[in-house]
Amino acid sequence: MSAAHVVATYHVETSLPLEHAAEVLAGEQSTGTFVRVERESDAVRARFAAQVESVEEVPLTGACALPGSVGDPGARRRAVLRLRFPLENFGPSVPNLLAAVAGNLFELKELSAIKLMDLDLPPAFARRYAGPQFGVTGTRRLVGRPDGAMIGTIVKPSIGLAPAELAELVGELATAGVDFIKDDELQGNGSHAPLAERIRAVMPVLERHADRTGVKPMYAFNITDDIDRLEANHDLVVAAGGTCIMVCINMIGLSGLDYIRRRSQVPIHGHRAMFGAVSRSQQVGIHFRAWQKLVRLAGADHLHTNGISNKFYESDAEVLAAIAAVREPLLGLTPTVPVLSSGQWGGLAHATYAEVGTTDLLVLAGGGIHGHPDGARSGVASMRDAWASAAAGETIDDALERSEPLRRAAERFGPVRV
Repeated sequence: MSAAHVVATYHVETSLPLEHAAEVLAGEQSTGTFVRVERESDAVRARFAAQVESVEEVPLTGACALPGSVGDPGARRRAVLRLRFPLENFGPSVPNLLAAVAGNLFELKELSAIKLMDLDLPPAFARRYAGPQFGVTGTRRLVGRPDGAMIGTIVKPSIGLAPAELAELVGELATAGVDFIKDDELQGNGSHAPLAERIRAVMPVLERHADRTGVKPMYAFNITDDIDRLEANHDLVVAAGGTCIMVCINMIGLSGLDYIRRRSQVPIHGHRAMFGAVSRSQQVGIHFRAWQKLVRLAGADHLHTNGISNKFYESDAEVLAAIAAVREPLLGLTPTVPVLSSGQWGGLAHATYAEVGTTDLLVLAGGGIHGHPDGARSGVASMRDAWASAAAGETIDDALERSEPLRRAAERFGPVRV
């Protein structure tokens, strides 16, 4: 790929000849419209038109055509399509890139399916966007966990705890040895437990724990808000000694993420809430593989991928592909930490580790810790024991034999995954 181009990969379906559909798409997203116009000269097209790099026919999925698509349903064909966009059309700007590679193309009636699957980005993007500031190494340093999986949890119940109750819960979790705690994405800045009051309640608890033990668990305060409030919310956290902020990426947008990255003094925990709205369908949207590259460019130090056996729609194969995607090198950026969540507990550690082969992960267990039959301390211990055993090359049976907290977790959450 030339350094002066972006290559976008799509899955498309159409009743048109595949090559013609590809040209329609390329034209619509660059120099063309529904008809050749006077000033769309050959010279303009040669310099600025998106080019069809390849068209590979693949089997239909059997899914329904998008509403409003035209053509003979019996003539539909599916293809993997790669288009090459001149960088000078939009420059190294994520918002303007998205206008080109993921703009009006979803509305084209000639396409009965259109999903952006991947992006190959030139180095110019890494010169404009800083990427993660802390990533794996910085997060490990701040939580005091130089090796092994970083074990975390989510405040549960998600909303409803008064600041004093939250402080009590955080004290229990810190004493239990957890590395990381985060606000649930549902906990914003409401009147019952405003951000400022949560910070005032939580940080003294963590500071006292750090004074006793030398280790301060990382608490990710959800600062998601209108963009003009992000910096002030961040500053509240930092002024109190906090070591992490959390944003819901789809709610503040990629430009909002980049905005706070340029100002942040602590790691940014990137939550992907609402991502299913743009990715769940096979027929339309943006695939995680493409989206996560833009999120990492914009500065997320941590990024949710889900975990195996989760409560959401993604298969284990899709989750493992998401983890692998976040771990792939990207334009020399600092590595982002994959965040495993949703239905996680200690009995999934060995199966997960066997697939991913790394402990450079932040593994979050909400119910898997809070719901442990012997309390949060045993919940944390069950997670820690399981991941240490997996990383040591032991079997799940070895871990169950050695760890009472893990055995008790299996009674509640089992069966284990092997």
